[in-house]
Amino acid sequence: MAIGSKRLVVGAHYGLRDWLVQRITAIVLAVYTLFLVGMLLFARDPGYEGWARLFTPTWMKALTLIALASLFYHAWIGVRDIWMDYVKPTGVRLTLQVLTVLWLAACAVWSVQVLWRV
Repeated sequence: MAIGSKRLVVGAHYGLRDWLVQRITAIVLAVYTLFLVGMLLFARDPGYEGWARLFTPTWMKALTLIALASLFYHAWIGVRDIWMDYVKPTGVRLTLQVLTVLWLAACAVWSVQVLWRV
């Protein structure tokens, strides 16, 4: 004999996973920022040449790509949650989400192009 009814949970089902990803990407960004601040404080040449030298090695480009991926995913989760919480008409919300994805993808492509030009 079943007591009560089975609850049908509907919705995005992202809760804990996205909360955790949001924290992990924030940590990645904080560590990367502290690393860059440290490099800036101890740089002998804080001008363009010094920054270009810093971003020339492949390992630095890889770290920067990880930080950029964290930034864009962190931004996506945050903005998506804002759209889901505060924009109630489904069509408007979907449009805003698509525009957000397109904007973040364009920023990602542009940032990779900038990074690989150094």
